[in-house]
Amino acid sequence: MPVRVLITGAGGFIGSHVTEAAVRGGLEVRAIANYNSRGDVGFLAELPADVKASCDIRQLDIRDDYGVDALATGCDAIFHLAALIGIPYSYLAPSSYVDVNVRGTLNLLNAARRRSIARFVHTSTSEVYGSAQYVPIDEKHPLVGQSPYSATKIGADQLAESYARSFDLPVTIIRPFNTYGPRQSPRAVIPTLAAQLLDASIDTVRAGTLGTVRDFTFVTDTARAYLCALEHPEIASGTVVNLGTGEGHTIATIYERLMDITGVRKPVEAEADRVRPERSEVLQLISNNARAKSMLGWSPRVSMDDGLRAVVAYLREHPVAEAGAYRV
Repeated sequence: MPVRVLITGAGGFIGSHVTEAAVRGGLEVRAIANYNSRGDVGFLAELPADVKASCDIRQLDIRDDYGVDALATGCDAIFHLAALIGIPYSYLAPSSYVDVNVRGTLNLLNAARRRSIARFVHTSTSEVYGSAQYVPIDEKHPLVGQSPYSATKIGADQLAESYARSFDLPVTIIRPFNTYGPRQSPRAVIPTLAAQLLDASIDTVRAGTLGTVRDFTFVTDTARAYLCALEHPEIASGTVVNLGTGEGHTIATIYERLMDITGVRKPVEAEADRVRPERSEVLQLISNNARAKSMLGWSPRVSMDDGLRAVVAYLREHPVAEAGAYRV
């Protein structure tokens, strides 16, 4: 199994958990956080001291092809998670999403090819499927760009597949369905509902569409799949693997469970700013995870209720400091 791994997007929600899992799994980790003048490495700052001490933490904008190539030097594998992911912002700044999600991925693929990387694990998203044409969704489901974000992720996925076919680059494409857990942005649906319940200054919780159905996977389960991808080099290059529990939950049901866990009950109302354009809303996403089980030997371990309890515990220890951070 490759021992030196480059992780892009390591300062993000999922990336920080993948970084921690990689270190705990005995890998040598070079963790890339997005460059900024403050030296802020995102959620890498919250990792346990022993994990941080074991990481080679660097800052880089993946749109810089020279910098990406330099940091890939000496690595055996790449876990590519860096991306712009906020769907609402993709309606306002689609060209930024093309630059980061498409061109940034191209830079990583070129670096992997030049450096003879032994395994390139690319991160997709279930948003590339659009509203489900059938459920559960398997990897043969058509790709439908229902937002600028999902369109750029489709483009990045297709680039990764093309490098597998054109240059024999050993690519595995992990396609997570909705991931949740500690460190997630308070603008994401589960932490925004939980944070507003815990905020005594809020009488009515604001949300988007409550009837949409999602397949939620706890973040440590998602992170474990990246290590599984390294442990199974026999998987054909270019293979796409869905990552989900196979269970669907409406946002309304999740909210009810959060009220039970927090012991707080508040009315909830849909807020116009949170609702996607009608033809852009993805109504139902439920994973068929048979391929993940058979090819990666992966299956989810954390139950929905245990995961929600972990989110609530995290938010109680890390209350949202920025006023209104989860309200718009």
